[in-house]
Amino acid sequence: MEALRQGVADFWASPTHLVFLGLMYPIIGIFFAGLAFGYNMLPILFPLMSGFALVGPLAAVGLYEISRRREQGLDLSWQSMADLFRSPSIGSIAALGILLMVIFLAWLLTAQTLYQSLFGWHAPESMSAFLSEVLTTRNGWWLIIAGNALGFVFSAVVFCISVVSFPLLLDRNIGAIPAILTSIRAVAANPGPMLLWALIVGALLAVGFIPLFIGLAVVLPVLGHATWHLYRRMVP
Repeated sequence: MEALRQGVADFWASPTHLVFLGLMYPIIGIFFAGLAFGYNMLPILFPLMSGFALVGPLAAVGLYEISRRREQGLDLSWQSMADLFRSPSIGSIAALGILLMVIFLAWLLTAQTLYQSLFGWHAPESMSAFLSEVLTTRNGWWLIIAGNALGFVFSAVVFCISVVSFPLLLDRNIGAIPAILTSIRAVAANPGPMLLWALIVGALLAVGFIPLFIGLAVVLPVLGHATWHLYRRMVP
């Protein structure tokens, strides 16, 4: 709760940066939705939206940096923020980002394979036909159950390897593997608070998606800043 309170404080303290960083994510989300509708890819729309959280830790690196600089009383100008790309750990941050992108693509492939194994290769004719197919048939119920179970596994893996690693790489000059191991150890040492944090993240992201992704412009910056403060409380 303290991390969330500090995350909200950071959000209000740096509105210029957050307008730019925060609005970028809803735009990307709307793009994904348009892509799915435009190319008759309705079966992959939900995996795209839910998988958005898998690359969220990478997208939040700029937010971690804002919180880090604000905590230390450093300059928050655009020129100073460019120092992020000169960080000694930028290579490790990029490597970890590539790993998250690979996991994201693996999730999309898994979700598509699951759908095709249940409904075949044909594309739904319309949104109503797709919803009827998913919500009123036995295969649709299996898709919901198995899809969410698989999604839980993917999200749990990403959560464990990234909740601490990205902030840690910004804070200290270490490699990607030590950062990942530290993140896993931090989650293992704090199972209760980390489970609660994961539920909070999932619930707030769901709320942010509801008003045509616009809520993400507030939810994602707050979660990004709060994650930095959570890291600072977990890793001395």
